Amino acid sequence: MSVIDTIHAHRSIRKYKSDPIPDAMLNTILAAGIQASSSGNMQTYSIIVTRDRYLREQLYEAHYEQSMVLEAPVLLTFCADFHRMRHWLRISSAPDNFDNFMSFMIAAIDAILVSQNVALAAESQGLGICYLGSTFSNCDRVGKILNLPANVVPVVGFTLGYPNEDPPLRDRLPLDGLVHQETYHDYSDAEIQEIYREREVKGWDRYMSYPRLRKMIIDSGVENLAQVYTEVKYTRQSHQAFSRKVLNYLEAQDFMN
Repeated sequence: MSVIDTIHAHRSIRKYKSDPIPDAMLNTILAAGIQASSSGNMQTYSIIVTRDRYLREQLYEAHYEQSMVLEAPVLLTFCADFHRMRHWLRISSAPDNFDNFMSFMIAAIDAILVSQNVALAAESQGLGICYLGSTFSNCDRVGKILNLPANVVPVVGFTLGYPNEDPPLRDRLPLDGLVHQETYHDYSDAEIQEIYREREVKGWDRYMSYPRLRKMIIDSGVENLAQVYTEVKYTRQSHQAFSRKVLNYLEAQDFMN
């Protein structure tokens, strides 16, 4: 497929065949990944390839016991990493300016860019992926399991393997609801309703198709998809707790000076 066809065919794969990924294929995919744009060409990221069953069993708990962490033959974790750069600066007698939040953001963007390159390269080879939001929300636990030193923080990660399912494509918000010409165009109520019109139906139907989520939705008494997002899935309490956890970990990893 062309690059654009590969992008449009993307779907999250949560069920995998047990077939291992050949080393040559994995290295080809990772080599394509590191061609991503990087701030100052510093490449302030690291990619951790986890195939070991024992480690994945530990990461399975950190990733909220999502079965794909164990089913997929490979788990990739992309880390914001100034540890390597700072070591190089130290042995080169160069000033170290990278122990702050701005440095974390630079490294996090680098990691995210390379992760998407790897994802596209993998899908072009017939592999499937599923991003794990728990990589960042549980960054402290993931970091401990992966033995990350100071100035390294897991930002994004995904499972990788040969798909054992063919899920339907997910809907996306319309292009004209996401793209602004020249300057930002703020939305009227009517425009917002139109942008989310299809999502209101398809998103609700999708969540209600899962017995566990359906029960949570019914028990919570929510009436629409917007309420599902903020009263069932992403509550204020959970986001505040995750925010505190991430900020504490950034400080512990020497990124908040």
